[in-house]
Amino acid sequence: MSSDLTPRASGAAPVPADSDNRYKAVQAKLAKLGKAMDDAGLDLEGLRRSMHANASSTEDVASDIEHAELDPKFIQMTTLVAVALGGAAIEVRQLHDTARETAGLTHQTRRTHSKLYGALDDICSNRREKTPRAGFFNR
Repeated sequence: MSSDLTPRASGAAPVPADSDNRYKAVQAKLAKLGKAMDDAGLDLEGLRRSMHANASSTEDVASDIEHAELDPKFIQMTTLVAVALGGAAIEVRQLHDTARETAGLTHQTRRTHSKLYGALDDICSNRREKTPRAGFFNR
């Protein structure tokens, strides 16, 4: 019933927020965010399985304590731990689902961004002349 979780060396944010809104920078940020969310989904699924297994094991321990005719307070405490682990596993599952949904939306946003602005970036990137920044004509 030990945990195999290890802290990550990287910072808290997989993609730092900055004011670089160039096409390629936005595409790179969306790719990093999508990968981070995919990785988080995998990690959360592993955590959920581990918590579920620990809850099941803890239920077995409570049963063993009961059969050994130990003090009922230990049976109750062990059962409460098993229930808490089961409840936490359900919450982790909801967090996993949210991470998967966010990853999917991030990948969809990256594709849409590419579809809308990719051709424009190709045109602007291949010109020798300087071109106005995006939004210049909206003033």
